[in-house]
Amino acid sequence: MATATGSEGTGTAAVQQAFAAAAAAGRQAVAPFVTAGDPDIETTLAVLEALDRAGATLCELGVPYSDPIADGPVIQSSYTRALAAGMTLERLFDLVSRARHTVSMPLLAMASYSLIYRSGIESFVERAAASGMAGFVVPDLPLEESDELDEACRRRGLALVRLVTPTTPPERAEAIARRSTGFLYCVSVAGVTGERTALPPGLVDRIAWLRERTDVPILVGFGISGPDQAAEVARVADGVIVGSAVVRQLEAAGSTAEKANAVEQFVGEMVTACRRDKTGS
Repeated sequence: MATATGSEGTGTAAVQQAFAAAAAAGRQAVAPFVTAGDPDIETTLAVLEALDRAGATLCELGVPYSDPIADGPVIQSSYTRALAAGMTLERLFDLVSRARHTVSMPLLAMASYSLIYRSGIESFVERAAASGMAGFVVPDLPLEESDELDEACRRRGLALVRLVTPTTPPERAEAIARRSTGFLYCVSVAGVTGERTALPPGLVDRIAWLRERTDVPILVGFGISGPDQAAEVARVADGVIVGSAVVRQLEAAGSTAEKANAVEQFVGEMVTACRRDKTGS
C-alpha cells in the first residue's frame, strides 16, 4: 500500500490527485465518513486502512464535539462514544500522523468552526498540516467569518471544503462554490444527517447550476444509504459522501476486525457501484 509521505502530494494537491486517480480508474469518487476515536483510536486506524483497501477516494474524519446540531442520531451516538473514550484534538492529530504511514487516501477533518476557533485557528491548522491532514470540512463555517481560516489553509496548502444546502440563497451559494477548495460539498436535503431512500427533487438541476460556478469536484452527501443510491447520485455528481450508513455498519459489528471487514465490504460495494460503466457518467 502506498504511503502519503513519499512523492505524492499533500493537502489540496493530494485531494486533487485522489480525484484524478478515481477518474483514471473509471469511477466517481466515494468519500466515507467515520468518527475519529469511535469506539477507540486503534479501531479507527484499522477502519481507515480497510476503507483505503476498499478503494475510497478520501475519508472525512469526524472530530467529535458535544453539540453536533447538523448530525442525526447515528453520528451523534458515535460522537458520544468517542468522547467517552477520551478522544481529544491531540489524539486526533496523532491518529492522522500514524495513519499517513499506512493509508494512501487523503484524510480531511470534519470539524465544527467553533472548535477550530476555540483552539486557535493558526494553531489548529498548523498542527493539522504537521500531522499530514489534507484539509477540513467545516459545516458551520460562516462565509463572512471565513477569511482567517481560508488564509491559514491557503498558506499551508490545505483544502477548505465548503457546503451548500438546498436552502442556501443563490448569491450566497455562488460565493461559497467559488471559494471552496478540494471539492464542494452539496448537501442533498435540508435537515440533519441520516440515511434516505430516495433522491430529492431538484438535485440534478442544482448540481448543474453549481458546475457553472466552480471548477472543483462536486460531491453529494446527507442521506446516501447504499450502493444503488450511490450509483444514482454518481450519474449526476462527481462523487458521493457516505456518513451515517458507514457509521451504522461500524456500530453493528463487534470486534475491531469485524468492523474493518464490514466497512471494507460495504464501501467496496459503493466503489463498484460508482464505476462509470455502471453509472453512465
